[in-house]
Amino acid sequence: MRSEDFKDILFEKEENGIVTVILNRPERKNALSPLTLLELIHAVEISEKDKDIKVMILTGCEEANSFSSGGYFSTKDIREQIPPEHLGEVDLKDMASKKLCLKFWDFSKPVIAVLNGLAVGGGFTLPVVCADLVYASDDSWFGLYFIKRAVMPDFATTYLLPFLIGFQKAKELFYFGDKLTAQDAEKLGLINKVLPPDELMPYAREQALRLIPPKGPSVSIKLMKKTIHVYFREIIEKQLDLENKGWVKTIISRDFGESLKALKEKRDPIFVGK
Repeated sequence: MRSEDFKDILFEKEENGIVTVILNRPERKNALSPLTLLELIHAVEISEKDKDIKVMILTGCEEANSFSSGGYFSTKDIREQIPPEHLGEVDLKDMASKKLCLKFWDFSKPVIAVLNGLAVGGGFTLPVVCADLVYASDDSWFGLYFIKRAVMPDFATTYLLPFLIGFQKAKELFYFGDKLTAQDAEKLGLINKVLPPDELMPYAREQALRLIPPKGPSVSIKLMKKTIHVYFREIIEKQLDLENKGWVKTIISRDFGESLKALKEKRDPIFVGK
């Protein structure tokens, strides 16, 4: 898939070595459809092969006022939007986004996530796990909303989140799905820095340039990233498989069906534990 064929994301390469990947579906607050995930996989592959690209910035389009509202599934997207020659690359059983997660984890170049609005569910776990640095606007907010849909987390966060912030705090976020402000996330160490909206992207670009010659030794940075990631690679892959098994069980539960019904009816779900 060529970058100029992308429909859900924009791929903007610059001569200075920065490529900016922009989630670009404002009508659904940049929700991650199977097509979005597939295009992100190809964006990483293109960026890996292109020797002129040194750093990736990942963000949401300004019109959405969001980074991403999380997972979005529609059979219409699959039938009508994904090119026939790429249909075989879509695995509907990969609800934990194993393929994309590992693609980012193996990506040799730094990734900077710029959270310019709400980021919930997979819209939050994606940047936390897949980016090397995360910056957020001071009016953005986050939530692990998997519990509200009675499903499993994704992107290996069932392993990585306890590792990052401790078991008790991670379980609290998973079990209750409470809203996090950008300041809360910064205190937990899930993001690097909170900035005013008008300073967010300029700061991210400034940091990106610090990772690119002549300011940054890109070979050294690549080797640092590889060395940090290699130990966790096998653990993350196994955890993603476990999350996918959990997804299979949760999406056939009565509670999952009730969560969808409640969402449609704009009310709180009434769970029965089955």
